[in-house]
Amino acid sequence: MQAIIADAGWPIWPLLLLSVVAIAIIIERTLSLRSARVVPAHLVKDVERMIKAESIDLDSIERLSNSSACGQVLATILRERRKPVEEVRLAAEETGSDVAFALQRFLPVLATIGTVAPLMGLFGTVVGMIEIFAAFEPGGADPGQLARGISIALYNAGFGILIAIPAIIAHRMFRVHVDHLLMRIEQAARQVIARLDAR
Repeated sequence: MQAIIADAGWPIWPLLLLSVVAIAIIIERTLSLRSARVVPAHLVKDVERMIKAESIDLDSIERLSNSSACGQVLATILRERRKPVEEVRLAAEETGSDVAFALQRFLPVLATIGTVAPLMGLFGTVVGMIEIFAAFEPGGADPGQLARGISIALYNAGFGILIAIPAIIAHRMFRVHVDHLLMRIEQAARQVIARLDAR
């Protein structure tokens, strides 16, 4: 690996930094966007039991809000439960917007890495081409410098593509997963509002 980095020249270092950032974001989002963490399976049933037993107090609402992203939306609904249904829905939508922003955290950075990495690889290729042209002299070409220019060009182009592909795939997968989670949160909110309205 050290030999590859040495052959790729200095333009490889920004690409390596991008790869570390991309890996960190992918790991963090994979852990943070687990369905069990965002929308626990029995959360709606637990809230419905609270409503049925009329055991809603500030402590239980606070625990619900801290439990998960979906819990934040449902806690808002319970806080506003005595207001008209339209106001409850509006409050839930506002909290849902905040939750959606939190779930999409770092995804724009991942998309940017997927876009920028090939360009940085192309920049490394240009640097390699400059090295290649510098190898040519009136008396002939310096084989060592020529080989170094070729290795810089190829390694950087390859690394740029290698970083971009998983970053773009991960970004698309996370976007789809976040949309699915938001739909489930919306369904849970509608279910709890309907349960409150039916009392």
